[in-house]
Amino acid sequence: MKPGANRIRGSWHGRARHALAHSLRVRLVALFLLLAFAMAATFVLGMQSALSIGWRDAARPLVVDYVDRLAAEIGSPPSIERAQAMVQRLPLSVQISGPLVNWRSNPQAASHDHRGRDQNRWNQDEPRLLERTTADGHRVVFGLSVAAWNDRPRFIGWATLAMLLVLTGTAYIRVRRMLRPLDDIRAGALRFGAGDFTQAIAVHHARQPDELGELATAVNTMGADIHQMLEAKRTLLLAISHELRSPLTRARLNTELLPETADVQPGRSALLRDLALMRDLVTDLLESERLASPHAALHREPVALTQLVGEVIAGLDGTEKVELQVSADLPILQLDCMRMRMLLRNLLENALRHSVGATQAPIVAIRLLPAGGIEITVRDFGVGVPENQVALLAQPFYRSDTARERASGGVGLGLYLCKLVAHAHGATFQIENAKPGLKVSVTLP
Repeated sequence: MKPGANRIRGSWHGRARHALAHSLRVRLVALFLLLAFAMAATFVLGMQSALSIGWRDAARPLVVDYVDRLAAEIGSPPSIERAQAMVQRLPLSVQISGPLVNWRSNPQAASHDHRGRDQNRWNQDEPRLLERTTADGHRVVFGLSVAAWNDRPRFIGWATLAMLLVLTGTAYIRVRRMLRPLDDIRAGALRFGAGDFTQAIAVHHARQPDELGELATAVNTMGADIHQMLEAKRTLLLAISHELRSPLTRARLNTELLPETADVQPGRSALLRDLALMRDLVTDLLESERLASPHAALHREPVALTQLVGEVIAGLDGTEKVELQVSADLPILQLDCMRMRMLLRNLLENALRHSVGATQAPIVAIRLLPAGGIEITVRDFGVGVPENQVALLAQPFYRSDTARERASGGVGLGLYLCKLVAHAHGATFQIENAKPGLKVSVTLP
């Protein structure tokens, strides 16, 4: 990941964008909120339109008649006492201006209307709904009392916000509960992808499953089919390998009984060589299926890695071309000596095979890690492989088209067996381009 992406994800808006892009729950809650706001806006606008039409058609004449009665109650000339009594009885504000009486029920209020104009300047050509003119020339302006509106709108706003937050939280909890089976499906798919078919995905309400339950059932069926195919492949390979060992042994025995004459010897040697390759292939197949089994058993014993690596190097061709780097004071480990020997031999043969023409010999390094583990590294200085093929090298029967052709030896089981041996010991197995060459690392716990 790029450093800029880390900075973006570290900020709150970056995390929000990431959640909105990758979380189905967040997107559903956001959709719920958008729909809620759209419905609320539509409702409010519709009610405003309906009320405005109702106001013009019905409510306005009633208000006009009521304001006329209030103005008549104050009298002409206006009586301040009756105006004060009206203000105390009703949630109204009254302003009287004229030649004899100038009085305001709320002296602290500004004498400007909502348009910023001086309320004492009255245009006779612009009649107002809540204004009346008495017979003696006084102007009486009625208004709603601001005291009743100061606190209630604020309270209503906070209450609305709190209710919105409660609804949002409730919607998120509900959506999370509805989509919880997706977590089980994802975990099950990861288990199936890792080769663990022992635990099926839990299906909620198995008797009457919903769409997610049907999806979980379909994934379980797919996993069972894949497991069955893998077991059938393993059984077939084991059966073929077992059945091939006897005829191969007989064929090798009959070949060795051929006379070693000048005309027979070339064909005899070639046949023995091919039979040996077939024997090794059958042996590797059997060993790979044993190690791939979840019940693979290791015969552990105390092993000194330095001595084991030296023995493997001594048994190979081209040992003078291998450089050994070993840390001091390596501990004795409980390992399966035979299988670790096979791992080291395969890695070294692979490194020697692909170091032909290289300027530097392969390196075998064993070092003690600060965390307590032991890392075994085998590196060659050959041409390496393309980066997009590195992750495929440890797959069975895979051979790179450029760097690992069949003519160079092997059928694509060597690195696969090495990975199985490492994983059986609880170790990690990693292949990477060293540029130049290829580096294989095995980290034993």
